[in-house]
Amino acid sequence: MLASLGVFLALNLAAASSGAIFRPGEWYARLAKPAWTPPNWAFPVVWSILFLMNAASGWLVWQTAGPAASGPLGLYVLSLVLNASWSAVFFGLHRMVLGFVNVSLIWLSIVAVALAFWPISPVAAALQLPYLVWVTIAAALNLTVARMNQVAARSA
Repeated sequence: MLASLGVFLALNLAAASSGAIFRPGEWYARLAKPAWTPPNWAFPVVWSILFLMNAASGWLVWQTAGPAASGPLGLYVLSLVLNASWSAVFFGLHRMVLGFVNVSLIWLSIVAVALAFWPISPVAAALQLPYLVWVTIAAALNLTVARMNQVAARSA
């Protein structure tokens, strides 16, 4: 039981580590951002909570259905892969528009995960909702920053 929880925590930690590898840095600091941009300290705090909730969500599905949940858990892993790739695309490659495409795919994957988890564990599905809200904010911020910095986007 605890070993399987450890697997889900490790999967989420692996996805989160992308944000530690590809950090915002000077490039992001120089970009124009909307007034409603969350403060810098909010990102690691919120993401830490969301990744813990996401780990619990996947673990609940595994505890309830085990290998029979391979389809929904495959979507879950895909969502983590998409999440991990966003930092590399946006902060690493400075590709804001491609970052928006990526975060849109993350959003769709979270919806798919929640829908796939619902019949197995409504609680696991509900644990996806704060993640979906935050990714909605992140997508809006990504798109707004890309629009506000169109010249920078073309030259990066």
